[in-house]
Amino acid sequence: MMQPKYNPVHILLFSALLFLTGCASLRTDKRQYAGVDNMLAKGDYAKAIQQIEAVKEKAYTFKDRAVYYLDIGMLHHWSGDYEKSNEALEEAERAIEENFTKSISRSASSMLMNDNILAYAGEDYEDIYLNAFKALNYLALGQNDAAFVEVRRINNKVALLESKYAKVADKLNEAEETQETFAPSKSRFQDSALGRYLSLLLYRNENKWDDVRIDLEKIARGWKLQPEIYPFAKPSFSDEKERLRPPKARLNVMAFSGQAPDKKARTFYIHTEEGIIVLAGSSENYLGKQNLSGLNVIPWPGINEGYHFKLQLPYMEKRPSKAGRIEVAVNGRPAEKLESLESLENAAVETFSIQMPLIYLKTITRAVLKGLASEKAKQDMTANMDSGMAFFTRIAADLLIDTTENADLRVSRFFPAEAAIREIHLDEGVYDITVNYYSTSGSLLYSDKRTGVSVVADHLNVLESAYLN
Repeated sequence: MMQPKYNPVHILLFSALLFLTGCASLRTDKRQYAGVDNMLAKGDYAKAIQQIEAVKEKAYTFKDRAVYYLDIGMLHHWSGDYEKSNEALEEAERAIEENFTKSISRSASSMLMNDNILAYAGEDYEDIYLNAFKALNYLALGQNDAAFVEVRRINNKVALLESKYAKVADKLNEAEETQETFAPSKSRFQDSALGRYLSLLLYRNENKWDDVRIDLEKIARGWKLQPEIYPFAKPSFSDEKERLRPPKARLNVMAFSGQAPDKKARTFYIHTEEGIIVLAGSSENYLGKQNLSGLNVIPWPGINEGYHFKLQLPYMEKRPSKAGRIEVAVNGRPAEKLESLESLENAAVETFSIQMPLIYLKTITRAVLKGLASEKAKQDMTANMDSGMAFFTRIAADLLIDTTENADLRVSRFFPAEAAIREIHLDEGVYDITVNYYSTSGSLLYSDKRTGVSVVADHLNVLESAYLN
């Protein structure tokens, strides 16, 4: 029989301690977001900020500080308070880096810990796109050099996606409990069109046309090599390549729509046979009942037959956007359709898949270790009990183990799902601009009206709009 490598009673006591310190540390609570989606749809970002700040101390503990700073940083961005947004996003970036660095060093020693009790190190798309919105903040503040720094960070982070998880896998493989070799998936997200587009705008503003050409080539390469991220037509960029002379000026409209994916949990059941574990997935049908789906057989040397355990794994679920088409109209001129540039939701799903094999195997390992230890502890504790007391002791131990095994569903709430662009050439002047968001059936969902917009020649004029629904 495979023997638990930890004292079984100690594991049960450890689980009990986790339970007694509060269920909030063992599962993800998202009650702070109740009603916020309606506020976003109405563009009432001030009210959303007020709600998040009101529950800050209760909903976001120190281990969740990266989530708080991401949430409040993005809300301040949408509300137009760019300095506050950058302050919060800077704190988020710092927390993500610190927490990820600590998670690498603790990977092997934290095999038994529920991920919810560890400090949140952010999802990769959050870490990447926070720099995009910091860059947009700096552009709005007229600090182009600072915006360039953020754009370069986007490119650096995308380039390091695989190597960062290779380090985590190496540490997990050092753990004595490891039965299978940990290895991350290959990254299919090699470049961000949004990051390259911001870079293009900044280079062009400095008349660095060779660098503009390079960014356009990298965007085209990304479309060719990353069909999972960019399943839509590439923007033509014909206007972006045109050279203008005053008094002609450029207006770059950037519109963000929808909301980035949420994390949900899938429940799995483990059944053991001699030397193997069988993993069965569970999904909820339309009647709210669980259906078993799919069987995976994993070699597990030393394990005996007849054990049954439960575990949860997280996955990214897209949140469908109501917006199907976006148009911009200037001073009553015929409206022009915006072109899709970046699917932040596709990038979120794709980058999450890089670390999913590590989460998968670590969670299974933890569930098996705790389950075996629990079985041994139950035998030891109930050896001299009468049948009634032994029954309730076994039930209590099983409930305790199940309660401490929940998927980590933490994720920030206020990144958009899609980015779209349109460049318009105008005479230098002041304009009234409307960005209209339509449903897939053509119904007008939202009009973002801006009056008195100054468009200056030889200047980077970016107008940002959003409909987060």
